[in-house]
Amino acid sequence: MRHGQGPGDSSGDDGKRHAPEQDPGVTPGAPAADVPGAPGTPDAPGVLGAPGPPSAGAGEGAGETARPPGEDARIPQGPGDLAQGPPPVARPAGKRPRFAKPLTTASLVGWTGLSVVLPGAAHLRAGHRRTGYALLGVFAALLVAAAVVAFVVLPGNVGFLTRDSTLTSAVALAGAGALAWFLIVLSSYISLRPRRLSGRGQIVSGVAIGLLCVGVMSPFALVANTVLTAKNTANAIFQSSTDNPAVVPVKHEDPWNGRDRVNFLLVGGDGAGNRDGIRTDSMTVASVQVSTGNTVMFSLPRNLQHVRFPPDGTLGRQFPNGFMRELPNGGLLNEVWQYGEEHPEVVQGKDGQRGPRALMEAIGYTLNLRIDYYALINMFGFAHLVDAIGGLKIRVDRDVPWGGLYGTAGTIRAGYRTLSGEEALWYGRSRVGSDDFSRMSRQRCVIGAFAQQATPSVVLTNFVKIANVAKKMAKTDIPRELLDPLTELALKVKNARITSLQFVPPEFYSGSPDWRKIRAATVRALRQSERPARRAQAAGVTASPGVSGATASPTGGDGTPAATPSTTRPTPHRTAPQTPRETPTQNGATAKSLSEICGF
Repeated sequence: MRHGQGPGDSSGDDGKRHAPEQDPGVTPGAPAADVPGAPGTPDAPGVLGAPGPPSAGAGEGAGETARPPGEDARIPQGPGDLAQGPPPVARPAGKRPRFAKPLTTASLVGWTGLSVVLPGAAHLRAGHRRTGYALLGVFAALLVAAAVVAFVVLPGNVGFLTRDSTLTSAVALAGAGALAWFLIVLSSYISLRPRRLSGRGQIVSGVAIGLLCVGVMSPFALVANTVLTAKNTANAIFQSSTDNPAVVPVKHEDPWNGRDRVNFLLVGGDGAGNRDGIRTDSMTVASVQVSTGNTVMFSLPRNLQHVRFPPDGTLGRQFPNGFMRELPNGGLLNEVWQYGEEHPEVVQGKDGQRGPRALMEAIGYTLNLRIDYYALINMFGFAHLVDAIGGLKIRVDRDVPWGGLYGTAGTIRAGYRTLSGEEALWYGRSRVGSDDFSRMSRQRCVIGAFAQQATPSVVLTNFVKIANVAKKMAKTDIPRELLDPLTELALKVKNARITSLQFVPPEFYSGSPDWRKIRAATVRALRQSERPARRAQAAGVTASPGVSGATASPTGGDGTPAATPSTTRPTPHRTAPQTPRETPTQNGATAKSLSEICGF
C-alpha cells in the first residue's frame, strides 16, 4: 500500500484499481443492507448507539476531506466507505426526550386523591398543563374569596347568615360545590389514563375513585342538610310580622325603632301531657341595652298575687283592683296566660296569641317596662335541649332530692356537676325540701349556665339535634325579619355583663306586693347595669319604700308610680330603717351577677 492509499482501496502496486475481494458469505449483487457492518444494519459503525471509528482528520484517506464536528454523516460513496462507516452523530444532552415512569394503581389513586385538596395536580402530572394551571387558579380565587368573607364580611355582619335568602343561597352553593368536586375527581382520574393499567388495576382504581367521589360529596351534602334544617327551624319558630298584627313591623335601617333598650319576656312553660293548657312556672324579663349588650334579668315568682294591668286596657277594666282580687288565695301570676287563652271576650287576638299578650301586659305594668317580645320554652323540652349540647355544668350548693313528693327518684349531690337533661330539669323544678323561691333561684342558674355553655362551636356541632328539639319546644312572637339584628344583639349579650334581680322574700313579699318598691328596684337595677362594672358592684345604696327618685313622681289610681324608668330618677341615698307599709321585708335589693349567684 502506497502512501495516501486508503484502507479500503483495492488497487495494486501498479496504481490500477482492482475489484474488491468478495466475501465468501455474501452473494454477489446482494443489497448493502445485507452486508454486515453496512449502514442501516445493527452492526453498522455509523448508527446511533453502535461503535465506530472517529471521524477522519485532514490527510487521512485518499481524496477525503475532513468534516467539521457535528456535520451529519455523508452518504457512502463506495465500498471503502462501507468498510469505514460514517461517524456517530452527537445529539446534545438537553434534546433527548424524557418520559415519566408509568403510573401504578396506587400512584394513580394517590394523584387523583391529591386533586381533591389541590385541584389540577393530577392534570399537571398527566401533562395537561393548561387545564391544571386553570384549575389551580380557580381554586386559589375561591380560597381568597372565602377568606375575605370569613375575616372581613362576617365579623361585622353575623346576622347576615340568618337571612332566608342567605340560607337558600348556601344550599344552592353546597349543591354546586358537590357537583364541581365530583367532576374534578372524575376528570383527574380520566386524565391519568387508567386504561394503561392491567385489568385488575383498572377494577381496583375504579372502585377506589368511586368511594372517593362519595366521600368528596358527603361534606357538601352535610352542609346543605344543616343549612336547610336551620332555615326550616327558623321559619317554624319565627313567623313573619304580617302574621301577628300586634308586632311592630321591622325596619331594616332601624330594627329596634330607635329604642336604647329592648325587653324580652322569657317564659318556662309546664305543658305536661296530664295537664290542660300551659302553666307558666318560670317568668323572667331580659332587659338588654342595644348599644352594649348589658342585660338585667328580672325574675318574677309564679305565686305573685293580684297583679295589675294597664287601666286603659280590657284586662285593666276587667280587674281594676288586681287579677282576681276577689279570691284571697288566687289570682296568681302563672294563671294569667291560661286566663287570656280561655277568655277571648276579654283579651283580643287569635288562639295562641291572647295568653302571651295578657301576661306581657301584667308583667310590663308591674315592672313599669314595655315588654317588646316573648319566648316560651317548654320545660320538658328543655331536658332534651340540655342533652343535645352534652349536659350542663353547674354548681349545686346543696343536695337536691327529686321525683315525686319525697324525692324518691334520686338526689343531685352538692358540688360541681355535669347534669343530664332530666337532672337539669328536676334541679330547676324540685320542691322537695325547698320552696318556690329557692326553685326560682335554681332555674335562674340553669338558664344562665345554658346561655354560657351553648357556645357557637357547641351549637354547630349539635345543630341538627338542637334544631329538631327547638321546633317542638319553642314559641315566640319575635318576627322572622328581626332574626338578623337579634343574632348580632345576642352576640353582644354573650360578651357583656349580665345581672339579675329576683322579686322574692325577704326583699319582696309576693302575697301582698309593694308595687312601688318593685318599680323603684327595677329602675335602680337598670341604672346599675349601665354603669361601669366597678361602680355597679360598689353601689350598695337603695331607695326607701314610698320615696322615688324625683321624690314627687306622679302615681296611678292604684298607688303605683306612673312614670317610666326613663323619667323616674330615684336618688340613691342611705336612710334609717323604716316600718314598711305593705311589704314586711327589708329594703336594699340590688342586682347581682349570675357568676356571683351561681358560681360560674
